[in-house]
Amino acid sequence: MDKSLYFTFFAALSAVIMAYFMARNALSRSEGNERMRLMAKAIQEGASAFLKEEAKRIAIIAILIAAFISVVFKIRYGVVMLTGSFVSEMAGIVGMYISTHTNVRVTESAKKGLFEAFTTAFSGGSVMGLVVAGFSMMGLTAVMMVFKNSFDFSTIYAIRTTGMTHIHGISVVDGVMIVSAYSFGASLIALFDRVGGGIYTKAADMAADLVGKVEEHIPEDDARNPATIADNVGDNVGDVAGLGADILESYVASIISSIALVMFMAIADKNMTATQYYKMLYLPIAIAGGGIIAAMIGIAFVKLRRTKNARSALSIGNIVTGTLAVGISAVIIYFFKIDYAFQGRYVLARGTANIWRPFLSIVFGLIAGLVISKFSEYYTSYDYKPVKHLAESSQTGVAINITGGLALGMRSTFWPVLTIVLAMIGAYLSSGVYGIGIAALGMLSFVAYTVTVDSYGPIADNAGGIAQMSYLDPKIRDITDELDAVGNTTAAIGKGFAIGSAAFAALSLIVSFIWSSAQTTGEISLNPVINMVNPYTIIGLITGAMLPFFFSALLIDGVSENAFLMVKEVRRQFKADPEILEGKSLPDYNKCISITATGAISKMFLPGVIAVITPFVVGYGLGKDALAGVLLGGLLSAIMIAIFTANSGGAMDNAKKYVEMGNFGGRGTPTHDATIIGDTVGDPLKDTVGPSMDILIKLMAVLSLFFGSLFPALPFFTK
Repeated sequence: MDKSLYFTFFAALSAVIMAYFMARNALSRSEGNERMRLMAKAIQEGASAFLKEEAKRIAIIAILIAAFISVVFKIRYGVVMLTGSFVSEMAGIVGMYISTHTNVRVTESAKKGLFEAFTTAFSGGSVMGLVVAGFSMMGLTAVMMVFKNSFDFSTIYAIRTTGMTHIHGISVVDGVMIVSAYSFGASLIALFDRVGGGIYTKAADMAADLVGKVEEHIPEDDARNPATIADNVGDNVGDVAGLGADILESYVASIISSIALVMFMAIADKNMTATQYYKMLYLPIAIAGGGIIAAMIGIAFVKLRRTKNARSALSIGNIVTGTLAVGISAVIIYFFKIDYAFQGRYVLARGTANIWRPFLSIVFGLIAGLVISKFSEYYTSYDYKPVKHLAESSQTGVAINITGGLALGMRSTFWPVLTIVLAMIGAYLSSGVYGIGIAALGMLSFVAYTVTVDSYGPIADNAGGIAQMSYLDPKIRDITDELDAVGNTTAAIGKGFAIGSAAFAALSLIVSFIWSSAQTTGEISLNPVINMVNPYTIIGLITGAMLPFFFSALLIDGVSENAFLMVKEVRRQFKADPEILEGKSLPDYNKCISITATGAISKMFLPGVIAVITPFVVGYGLGKDALAGVLLGGLLSAIMIAIFTANSGGAMDNAKKYVEMGNFGGRGTPTHDATIIGDTVGDPLKDTVGPSMDILIKLMAVLSLFFGSLFPALPFFTK
């Protein structure tokens, strides 16, 4: 079964090769006239400068943490952690480079019609999707091949018979430490990229809308607005580089959570055979490889299919990719024929094993992701009643728009959470806790296609901005707006999978932490437990439930403070040079880019530090039970906040767009102004806070798993 590593490695390598040819195809197209190239260059330089400066800061932190890991444990763990960080950062850099060089080509292609523009945007977006899957799995499989002995059953057998391996007196499971270090590296980059990019993009977006649209009543992406280039740069650093790192981290976490669980199960259950162990260990890797192949076929299908309906092309591509992923997973599971009878307190005792149980878990995860996506679409699309009602109520003013949008988001948590609960029950009954981990992978198995669609949206959005700033025929903007609208709708699928998989993967990681923290005399119990009525566990639950709220406040403050500085600068430029609004002189775009870039980088560190140090403070201060409580409490509130903020912000955004389509008075009316302000409230919710919740809880969970052996069983003051 270890051949799965080679199968998935070459599938990932194939994805990277395909990304190269898709990039060549996108970049071979014309960049248009001189004005278009000038605007595109400004976006490229702004995005590149921000990402370089951010990467320098993150690299210092990553190297310091890797050095600490190398000293406390082994050098190999530090190296693996840096490997995870490197592949995550490289995916973001490559994806953003292609997106910032594809946007202007989409604008030029739109002159030939919707199909040409769609093909160009899809080619550019597919590069991000393919490198996210390709880089992440090439890195993980390479690490597992290099340290293959750490995953060998003989290592497990040795732990069973002679006890845990110790490093400087600390008991560890080497294989778990290796995959956790890789995931930790990817999570660290994802957190800073998502937080920094989110603060950047939403501060610029808010400033551009508040001064440009509301105060001066000039169109979106108007070249006269000093913040418009910064806004377009933000689409790339937040919605391409940040999103790519975010999804890559979720993808890796869903795989390593299952691997870690299997290793602890094999140590705890002395009846598990070597054959059963290897099958369960390598199944997630094989499914990931199959998903990459399915996504490549799906991307090729959409690329080669000549259609004038972008929405139809993406939807059919999603169906084709998802169907192929499920079919390939079924073949893989049949080939593996796992016959392990899942037993123990954390896994269900079912008697005779059924080889299709893991497949059922995958199906439960996939269905849950699709259902959550549909609920997200229902609550955020202007095709449905909730957003239409929100737009209608905005006729009474901005206060009703904001309160209605917040209430809509809160209400929207009910059905997605119920869906997650039912899917967890189904996955658990099928394959125990292992099934919950596999269900997360089921949601993300064809991640390359999902990220392609998500990345295609910002490219189309940028293309529209370049068309507006270059004074092209309004028909060009109409085409790019149609592409962007399709991307916003289909991206709801990605959000559903991201939220659902985060819940499943985080729970698997938490269970692995509980399993590892149950070590007493160097052995792992078959039935580890956390005492939920222990006062320290309850303290942890309360603290963990608070943490995502405090984390969210820091993010919103970062966006607001940055936007405040941007608004002042835009107003200053309009006042200092009245000819800017007359279109006779160009604004100073670089000043706005500098303000939001500097602010985003400075504001991203405190939230990141809190996420990293919390497991250490709680673990050392209050013990392992309290830390388990923090993880569980954080998971519960993070899920609610992620769904609430994503849907509130999405609904406020599309309520504005619904009014701009001519409903309830259309543009330039008080209703339109109310929805614009409401959209600026929703911006940091949906694109900064919501996406960061997933990373926060998974980063804390994988950190706790990695460093869990260091923490005492009881609070320090009880000794």
